[in-house]
Amino acid sequence: MSDRIARLEKNITTLEDMRKDSFATQQSQWALRYGLLESIQIIIDLACELVSRRNLGSPASYRECIQILVQYDLLEAELAETLEKMVGLRNLLVHDYDEIDIARLTPLLNRLDDLRAFAASYIRAQRW
Repeated sequence: MSDRIARLEKNITTLEDMRKDSFATQQSQWALRYGLLESIQIIIDLACELVSRRNLGSPASYRECIQILVQYDLLEAELAETLEKMVGLRNLLVHDYDEIDIARLTPLLNRLDDLRAFAASYIRAQRW
């Protein structure tokens, strides 16, 4: 298993542990933002790396990396739709971090299975 997949799994576990947090402190809000940002970035990196390594095309954006994986049946369309939204969130986290309402992020803690589903798809694609 790649180091990045292992890191993603560790992040998911940490984010799961954060579900019970009220995010009342600045520190806990930073932790949530960073945990989501890093996890989404790992997914982006793995998706684009897979597209490149398999020579599946020349994506012009992170979202396009995910779309290409769908085209080659390496990722389910429904999951890809969710991941594309996460790519948009990543851009907000990077560029508008001071304006993000933490209440908009906490529901993502109930979508961590989507991150695991991507990891499983990536591992399967390695065998392709």
